[in-house]
Amino acid sequence: MCGAVTVTATPERPAVAACHCEMCQRWAAGPFLSFQAQPGYAALGPVRTYQSSSWAERAFCGECGSVLWYRMTAPGPHHGQTQISAGLFENAGDTTLSLEIYIDKKPEGYAFDSDCRKLTGADVIEMFAPSPEGDSQ
Repeated sequence: MCGAVTVTATPERPAVAACHCEMCQRWAAGPFLSFQAQPGYAALGPVRTYQSSSWAERAFCGECGSVLWYRMTAPGPHHGQTQISAGLFENAGDTTLSLEIYIDKKPEGYAFDSDCRKLTGADVIEMFAPSPEGDSQ
């Protein structure tokens, strides 16, 4: 918003996801709209991070507080996976909404006009839970 941080990133695929979890609602004042970044993204400027859970951190501009990204910090196959705020990029509105997560936490007051894949909180937790065999699976 203030221009103090510059982010360069390439989407893993041309699609945007929406997270409706309670933490994202508090952080982003609504659903967190993001795309998964390929490794090698860069940010210049006063980036601040906050360890928001035992498995992830959230980044924001140290000047104005704008939402920047959500990154998995827990060990395992998703370590380092980063969801970058779609609102940082001018052409984000040209992409398809492909996924809504924590759909069971979405407030009743809005809905996206999309028939994309929708996962509940339980679905998401199951998807990211470590396998009983460990990280080798």
